[in-house]
Amino acid sequence: MSGFDVLTRGDVLDSALQARDYLVDCGVPGALAAKDPRLWGRRAVDHSRLGWLDLPHASRGLLGQIDGLAREARYSGLDHIVLIGIGAESLAAQAIVEAHAPGGATAGGRAPGGPGPAGAPPGGLTVLDGSDTAALAFALERLDRTLVVLASKAGVSLEGDAYRRIFADAFRRYGMSEREIAGRFLVITDHGSPLHDFARQCGYRIGLTDPYLPGHFGALSAYGLVPALLAGADAERLLDEAAALAPSLAQEEDNPGLLLGAILGGCAQQGPGGVARDKVVLREPGGPGALTSWISQLLAVGTGKRGRGVMVFEPPGVQGEAPDVHGVALNPRAAHDDADTSLWAPLGAQFLLWEYATAVSGWLLGVNPFEAGSTVVQEAEDDAATMLRAAGAGPLPTGEPVAVDGDIEVHTEPLGPGGFAGGAGGLAGALDGLLGSVPADGYLSIVTYLSGDFSGRYLAPALARRAARPVAYGPGPGYPHANGTVHKDGPAGGAFLVITGEPAPGDALAAHPIPGRPYGLAKLQLARALAEVRALRQRGLPVVRLHLRDPVDGVGRLTEAVRGTSGSRRTVR
Repeated sequence: MSGFDVLTRGDVLDSALQARDYLVDCGVPGALAAKDPRLWGRRAVDHSRLGWLDLPHASRGLLGQIDGLAREARYSGLDHIVLIGIGAESLAAQAIVEAHAPGGATAGGRAPGGPGPAGAPPGGLTVLDGSDTAALAFALERLDRTLVVLASKAGVSLEGDAYRRIFADAFRRYGMSEREIAGRFLVITDHGSPLHDFARQCGYRIGLTDPYLPGHFGALSAYGLVPALLAGADAERLLDEAAALAPSLAQEEDNPGLLLGAILGGCAQQGPGGVARDKVVLREPGGPGALTSWISQLLAVGTGKRGRGVMVFEPPGVQGEAPDVHGVALNPRAAHDDADTSLWAPLGAQFLLWEYATAVSGWLLGVNPFEAGSTVVQEAEDDAATMLRAAGAGPLPTGEPVAVDGDIEVHTEPLGPGGFAGGAGGLAGALDGLLGSVPADGYLSIVTYLSGDFSGRYLAPALARRAARPVAYGPGPGYPHANGTVHKDGPAGGAFLVITGEPAPGDALAAHPIPGRPYGLAKLQLARALAEVRALRQRGLPVVRLHLRDPVDGVGRLTEAVRGTSGSRRTVR
């Protein structure tokens, strides 16, 4: 596909045309083309924060710089790239490899649209974001052909530290010298960041990026391109696709980015009936993939501020019609019957198109889209780190469940912030109470912190039907890291189901201590969940945490409860 187009209809078209005319009258397309930061106030945005507009051309120099490393890796047989990164730093690379590399991408233990790690191709990209140990086990089986890329704009995350230690120890046990181990790591970070200094001390290869470039606008920077190129993706073709779109973004007419931004921002503002259509359901051919996840975090971070924001949902989480939801179909074969808007563009153009649209929609909503967001995401990670330090080798402060239904612990705070009267009814009562707490214009979010392959996707359709509201879902800590800004600083209409559990039987990696740390991945994952629950409750948002003592039977019982069929089996302590 070489062309690009955006078509919309109905009420969405009316809102979009009004918003587009307003944008043109205010000179937004011209100001963006000139990279004029005064669009967001005299001092709100630095000129360099708009450098993402130049990446389709500026990043070509990066390809030349990394080409030598790519040839060296291939000559050494390093055809398996492990990318350690949470959120924006990993999602773009994963989307590129899904679309453009023969080996595909493995994330959270499963290659989207393909077999699991045991049947995955030997090369390609494995993304480690803290959500599962299956992908880690897959990577550790291929140490002889693995190059590890650690990507972060700032310091290394808790998960990044854990995975780095695990791989360094595994390479050491494999018989490598410290110098050889250092050669197996590539760090991508901002110039002068804490990770930059750390990587230099370790002797790792380092790829430096512009510290002023917003991380969520960095798909066409080193964060997206370098891991994908090393994994075999055609990065030059990707930049060609983006460059073909760039001239149209300087126009007032026939500007697909302006129209898409007008659709998103215009719909997210209150219409004549007082309803803001600030929820978008994205439809990709073949089902949602990394591109949908990347768009979701881009809009979450770019617009989720000051009580405003655009949220993205996937089709399983939207059952029936809702007045505050509109659909966008990505590259459908024809205008999608279930979508208000259809968008056609190759992947490189998609990246630039959505970044431009996010900037425009942020302007319409009155927020600065280039801010990294508030400190809500970092606060939760810092809280998890504090818990782990305080616990040492002992247990984490999980609290007493208000009920135990079979092997499922129910944790609520009926009398505290973020709680409600639902604990006395066991599992069914807690779920009913949580669904009842979803506002008429709100949504439910499911975040799973489990070592197996169970996903909130399996619960979303039934919960969406019961709540008659959209349901978002994703694995922790990656999902709240990427989308936490809109949940906590956005419209504040969410209710949250957080699912934790004991490690799956036979999952030795989950319980095995991380080298140099008094905890394993399972404990780290639980700490992340507890910190996220606390952060949500501190903001007065309703939360239920369910802990599966038996992850196999617990998943079945929970699925039945969500469908409303587990009442006869319920035993409440």
